[in-house]
Amino acid sequence: MRYYQHQSNVFPTAYLSELRGEILACPYFATNNLNRDFVGTKGFSVVFQRSGQPEVERRFPYFKPYLDLVLQPQCNAFYLNPLLLKSGSRVDPHIDRSLRSYCKTIEPPLLVSVLYVQVPPQLQGGELVLRTSRQQVGQIKPEVNRLLYFQGDLMHSVNALQTIGDRLSLVCEQYCLSKKELQQIPPFTVESRAHLPAARRSKRSLQD
Repeated sequence: MRYYQHQSNVFPTAYLSELRGEILACPYFATNNLNRDFVGTKGFSVVFQRSGQPEVERRFPYFKPYLDLVLQPQCNAFYLNPLLLKSGSRVDPHIDRSLRSYCKTIEPPLLVSVLYVQVPPQLQGGELVLRTSRQQVGQIKPEVNRLLYFQGDLMHSVNALQTIGDRLSLVCEQYCLSKKELQQIPPFTVESRAHLPAARRSKRSLQD
């Protein structure tokens, strides 16, 4: 992969509709728990190791078709988050290291996968911009049912959405960690700003 690649029409329309409905109805879905680069966005995050994937799929069965398709076999830790932008929302330039709250020395992910679940019909703005340290290497306009992979070490941002409507994507940072690094990552946990007892334990593994 040279910077990024994408493919269209990867899932049945019925699955995208179900995925959208389940994400928006999820009790964890709230003002984003991500950092200040994510301006006016909503979502929640699921952190897990490869060993925690069955628990993710048990708690969030609607993520399973996506995970079955996108997770890379060489990766062993993941940061999964639905991301909703509305008119005026944007994401400022950053390099993903969302597992850094668990492992301070972590490097960027091997790659990041993005599925566009919903896009306003008359879209203006909302493009994903990819950059190296020297130059812009991509500007991708979201399309419903497009699946994108990009190198995890790229600086990236999302232009402000200028259209009424929702831009909903499902993002997964995929990491290849050493054994020592992996010991610092929870097998499974949910991060959310929703006012729920489980969500407030966002940095701890959730158990039944």
